[in-house]
Amino acid sequence: MAAVIIDGKAFAAKVRAQVGAAVTALKAQGITPGLAVVLVGEDPASQVYVRNKHRQTIEVGMNSFEHRLPAETPEADLLALIAQLNADTAVDGILVQLPLPAHLNAELVINAIDPTKDVDGFHIDNVGKLVTGQKSMVPCTPLGSLMLLRDSLGDLNGLEAVVIGRSNIVGKPMANLLLQQGCTVTIAHSRTRDLPAVVRRADIVVAAVGRPEMVKGEWLKPGATVIDVGINRIQPAGADKAKLVGDCDFDSCAAVAGAITPVPGGVGPMTIACLLANTLTATCRRYGLPEPVGLTA
Repeated sequence: MAAVIIDGKAFAAKVRAQVGAAVTALKAQGITPGLAVVLVGEDPASQVYVRNKHRQTIEVGMNSFEHRLPAETPEADLLALIAQLNADTAVDGILVQLPLPAHLNAELVINAIDPTKDVDGFHIDNVGKLVTGQKSMVPCTPLGSLMLLRDSLGDLNGLEAVVIGRSNIVGKPMANLLLQQGCTVTIAHSRTRDLPAVVRRADIVVAAVGRPEMVKGEWLKPGATVIDVGINRIQPAGADKAKLVGDCDFDSCAAVAGAITPVPGGVGPMTIACLLANTLTATCRRYGLPEPVGLTA
């Protein structure tokens, strides 16, 4: 029996609609959430991503503030802009698009953002709060993955989860979110001994290792739910153009899994939707208003 395909695009549209309705209600109280995005340099993928963020921010009724800086911008100038945004009462969320040019210290820059406005969830304060189970801003991709899991499976309590990948952006926060949901969690990675045997124990597999089509169907427990976070561009033999694939070999995994996210159209659309949800959450917290139901961890 083929797996249920988890439609991240449709779910992200529902999240954006919920955010839009909440923004409309806030505007009736004289509050308009504002998201500031800072892009340093000309990275083509980042430019596309920032353009999409701007469009979707406007669509849900928020104010969008874009700051595009040349690649050679001095660190002091970038830090001065962040300080200005921290102090700006029109700005509820701040995102500095990664990767940054090599001469800029990404950790220093991220930790300069006011943690209550850190809608990427990368500030050390938010990382520490997530690890210790306190209220924090949660990174967008893991939050989106968690929303898809809860929608597919309902209560995650007691399920065994394997997260393949140990990055600060996806793997580690994903593992902490699953722990908070009552899962038994293993963090595996490309050097894990007998990785297939580790993965085969899991009711939930989150693949975020950055290797195209690494996870095979025979690695999976029959009926497992697979969240494929990978976005890899490959050039198939004899093909005219590259195609996007995940970290899972989709066809073999879909033949064994109970449910699986496709690439593209799975986790990807959830990332920007959760950025908007995080901006809404930050706004509600700032004004002491109830947080949006279902849009936080």
